[in-house]
Amino acid sequence: MRRRTRPSARALLCALTLSVLSVGALAPSAGAAQSAPRHPERSEQGESIEVFGHRGAPGYRPEHTLASYELAARMGADHIEPDLVPTKDGALVARHENEISGTTDVEQHPEFADRRTTKVVDGESVTGWFTEDFTLAELKTLRATERLPEIRQRNTIYDGRFEIPTLREIIELKRELSHELGRRIGIAPEIKHPSYFRSVGLPVEPRLVDALERNGLNTPHAEVAVQSFEVGNLRRLDRRLRVDLVQLVSSSGAPYDFTASGDPRTYADMVTPEGLRDVAEYADWVAPVTTMILPRDDQGYLEEPTRLVEHAHRAGLKVVPYTVRAENTFLPADFRSAGGASAYGDVFGFLRALLATGVDAVFADQPDTAVHTLES
Repeated sequence: MRRRTRPSARALLCALTLSVLSVGALAPSAGAAQSAPRHPERSEQGESIEVFGHRGAPGYRPEHTLASYELAARMGADHIEPDLVPTKDGALVARHENEISGTTDVEQHPEFADRRTTKVVDGESVTGWFTEDFTLAELKTLRATERLPEIRQRNTIYDGRFEIPTLREIIELKRELSHELGRRIGIAPEIKHPSYFRSVGLPVEPRLVDALERNGLNTPHAEVAVQSFEVGNLRRLDRRLRVDLVQLVSSSGAPYDFTASGDPRTYADMVTPEGLRDVAEYADWVAPVTTMILPRDDQGYLEEPTRLVEHAHRAGLKVVPYTVRAENTFLPADFRSAGGASAYGDVFGFLRALLATGVDAVFADQPDTAVHTLES
């Protein structure tokens, strides 16, 4: 991955002004806009720490919309992250899940009422509307909605305003913003449910490879990092792609392709020293949930850090934990404020604690908070 290029003071001021207008941004971020950016922090390996705009900037705009991705880039994020799922006619679009009742207005479209169904996805029964049952043209008639309205009520004012974006549109946006902002914006596509989509004849991987190659992005310097919670698809992609690969790991369970094939290994096995050496055979990054680095006790307070970052670095892997969010409900008890679950806590304090473990990057729902922490 490249060394992080600092956003200009003018670009950061623009982004932070937008966030103040939309949600009343955190005061420290607003203050940061009044002075030139400082040198960003560096990881244990001496490289600048990266900021991944998790699903764009969903703390301020509905996730996986062009508006969310654009705001993340303007706030200084190095990468924007689209989760990729296919349509019935094979287009790749950005949704957190292929079941879209929680992130679109599909329920308000009577013409699609008969598309509601129940499917088994990665061993779980799910009921709703699924992207693979819609053509791209049909999906384009829907509009995005806020996924967490009880936590991010302010975002609901944007419900119905934005389309579901395609990977092609996201790549075009990345290119336009890189030119406008004078720095290279990366993308970090996550392949959702790879085993499931292969089983229904809509594999994501060949479509993603084709898109990267057609856009000149299958190179070591293309600012692309492809993610997956499964292992087999990353191993296969390692033979076809020249970009970074990111092994996502959860705090529980196992990769679904392991489960389906009877492989007994779990995510916990994958973050042992031996497991991380295996991951390093095909991936460049490991992406654990933050609690795998900074565990919490039964009351939600931080305990001593684990040695995951140390062991990953010894294996030759970079570490990008997910996901830092500013709202109390997502923060350790140490950093929560008064005001309830949706109020902002001390996200800067939590970011400093996370950065102190030596991570190389961070996924953030409010990318400006991560940028500000790195530059202050």
